[in-house]
Amino acid sequence: MDKFQITTEGYQKLKAEIDNLKNVERPKVIKQIAEAREHGDLKENAEYHSAKDKQGFIEAQIADLEKKFSRAEVIDVSKISGDKVQFGATVRLENLDSEKKVTYKIVSEFEANIDDGLISSTAPVGRALIGKRIGDEVEIKIPNGIINYEILEIKFV
Repeated sequence: MDKFQITTEGYQKLKAEIDNLKNVERPKVIKQIAEAREHGDLKENAEYHSAKDKQGFIEAQIADLEKKFSRAEVIDVSKISGDKVQFGATVRLENLDSEKKVTYKIVSEFEANIDDGLISSTAPVGRALIGKRIGDEVEIKIPNGIINYEILEIKFV
């Protein structure tokens, strides 16, 4: 399997999510299964079947996240510099049509959250920005059309 880049913060978040699933959610659902078993006949025990389904979901999540964790290549953004947009860069842009300014940090798919200004390096905006410099104009194809941005600032923090 191929490695994927992830920021230090994203790696810690991924680790915390795995720990939570293993040490909080898994024991909780095991307890729910044990309690439901005490109710008797398992064939018609909705609580038992619901808890077993939840257990299957949690185990699948753990397996998926551990697989990601093992493939993660941690990038310490504070040690990156340069004048080109790359993974981990925080990029300030101006929409050339609306003059609205936005700031995005280029992160992994796992970390991406547009509401927090975190965009995936594999998303259309992230892919279009990689390799560009301050002053470059970038045409980005998105599902609703095309957006034209100018890169105002590139930081690594």
